[in-house]
Amino acid sequence: MIDFGRDVRLWFAPERVKEEGETPDYRFSLANERTFLAWIRTALALVGGGFAVDQFLPDLRWGVRVGMAFALLAVGGACALRAVNHWVRCERAMRRGEDLPLSRFPVVLSLGVGLVAVAMVVVVLLGWTTGR
Repeated sequence: MIDFGRDVRLWFAPERVKEEGETPDYRFSLANERTFLAWIRTALALVGGGFAVDQFLPDLRWGVRVGMAFALLAVGGACALRAVNHWVRCERAMRRGEDLPLSRFPVVLSLGVGLVAVAMVVVVLLGWTTGR
């Protein structure tokens, strides 16, 4: 828990990462930044998908539409937070010469997207619309 609090402080003051260890090869830092950007792109896609489900599928039943939109928005928000936290943890590990941190988040993200996909398949097959 103490490490998480320190990591959150580094989100807003990334220059403090330089206080630890030695500067790693720039290629590794740039690869870490590209990974961060990939997670942010994924988060934006999930948030956009959640917004699209809510705004562009008005014929779905309210509970189905809001449930799927909320799931996508929640996973997108978690993905964005995970992106910055993972960037900080990886940068610190590289500076200290430690192994890169492992995370269960890819499993959580995969399960969230998979559940929404299954819900969408069920909606398509059963036609859960308001019947307008």
